[in-house]
Amino acid sequence: MSSSDGSDDRVALITGTNRGSGRAIAEDLRDRGYRIFSLNRSLAGDDWLGERRCDLADPAQIRTAVARVLDEAGHLDVCVSNAVDRVLDPIAELSEADWERLLSINLSAGFHLVKAVLPALRERRGIFVAMGSHAGTRYFEGGAAYSATKAGLKALVETLLLEERRNGVRACLVSPGAIANLDGDESPHKMSTRSIARCVGTIVDSLPGDLVVGEIEVRPADLAEPPVTGIDRLLHV
Repeated sequence: MSSSDGSDDRVALITGTNRGSGRAIAEDLRDRGYRIFSLNRSLAGDDWLGERRCDLADPAQIRTAVARVLDEAGHLDVCVSNAVDRVLDPIAELSEADWERLLSINLSAGFHLVKAVLPALRERRGIFVAMGSHAGTRYFEGGAAYSATKAGLKALVETLLLEERRNGVRACLVSPGAIANLDGDESPHKMSTRSIARCVGTIVDSLPGDLVVGEIEVRPADLAEPPVTGIDRLLHV
């Protein structure tokens, strides 16, 4: 139950809640009693999302949007860096503009978001969650920009945990495999956005206070075909 001044409200700020995993995470945290605020480039238009229009490629917009959220909310308990862009071109065909945009949105935005929310998270002994990817450690053709940004995000979150744990701030990287993120995708070989959201919600809301999850890796429970094992892996390198 919230106090009259709202100081007992639990507040979560999430980027990229207009669809997919981000929206599912927002729904899960809302159902757990959090007041939701969102930073979205394209607005979904739902009042409960507490949206602020923000192009995460622009550090100034991140600072301004976070300041407005904190001014309205008064405090912050959880920040989830979820928004992402993908370009899956081979290096020979990858444009410089696409490379720079992915660096800005997938990696640099996480840094600028941390800088903006960190004082508030320190006050509430809160948690910063970043949505990583198996692409950060399992590289593939066409994934240079995406994988590079996710690998960098892993380093950023681990360093944040090392530096800020003494200040009461937890940091966690959620590293998932394939997610059914697109509308209409019901593949049994991918994780649902609801499952990913439940994972994030559990880390944020249901773990003992003397425990921190620095990184969690999650994979689909079902495979499209039997995995390649043993010496047969050499046929697939």
